[in-house]
Amino acid sequence: MRSVAKSATAPVRARHVKRSIVRAEPTKPSFGQLAGLHGMSDALDLKSSAALVLDQDTNEVLFSKNSEAVLPIASLTKLMTAVVVTEAQLPLDEVIAISQEDVDTEKHSGSRLKVGTRLTRGEMLHLALMSSENRAAHSLGRSYPGGLDAFVVAMNQKAQELGMADTHYVEPTGLSSRNQSSARDLATLVKAAHEHQIIRELSTSPEYQVAVGKRQLQFRNTNLLVRNPTWDIGLQKTGYISEAGRCLVMQAQLAGRKLIMVFLDSTGKYSRIGDAERVRKWINESTPTTTALTPKVTS
Repeated sequence: MRSVAKSATAPVRARHVKRSIVRAEPTKPSFGQLAGLHGMSDALDLKSSAALVLDQDTNEVLFSKNSEAVLPIASLTKLMTAVVVTEAQLPLDEVIAISQEDVDTEKHSGSRLKVGTRLTRGEMLHLALMSSENRAAHSLGRSYPGGLDAFVVAMNQKAQELGMADTHYVEPTGLSSRNQSSARDLATLVKAAHEHQIIRELSTSPEYQVAVGKRQLQFRNTNLLVRNPTWDIGLQKTGYISEAGRCLVMQAQLAGRKLIMVFLDSTGKYSRIGDAERVRKWINESTPTTTALTPKVTS
């Protein structure tokens, strides 16, 4: 009888142990961490392992840290997705339905856009840029003339056209760590994307509501700074997968200058925002010289 009682309580103990093991699971290191890039300090004490700040008008580099390191770029990918869709001049009022093909099988991320959801291409573009909606971004590539494969070819052709030699894409969302680029190349992409008014407007929209059947779904911008009135942001995009760390690109007006900022592989949930604030403080408090700040190696 005592052995029966013990077996009856065993499942309860097993479930408790299983939960504690899951909580203790270590975070997967980023490519930058594996490459030792976080061992390099810099004059601004940024948490990003790679960064670049340049003047949009003159291309003067104001700050550079590992700007040629090739790393996964996560959802910064969606900026190129938007450029390809925009320059193809596909009808923004055309309705696209989310299909099973758009479901994330790479990272198994969730989405409020269920299979069968019907939105216009313009709405999909808005959600992809503003709230980094993966199914929306994938549907944009899938609905491109020639399908997803043709879209990825167009992404890489555009990168080549812009001289982005460090960049390669395999899909339109950024969920794959094989989508890679450098801070230097991404600054080029930001400058090209900024030429399109629709990308500027949609990427900096604080929030957006779409009708899905009888429901209204509210989405918010993944970049908290667009709701900060002290920032003048003309374009932005965030990104995150564990292999890429926290990423952010922006075009913003600071101290009377149009600047492009790229932050890759930042550690900590809000660290990319902190890095942007550190750059702003430095720009506002000093007159940058024509010589870029160069990082120093720490032991």
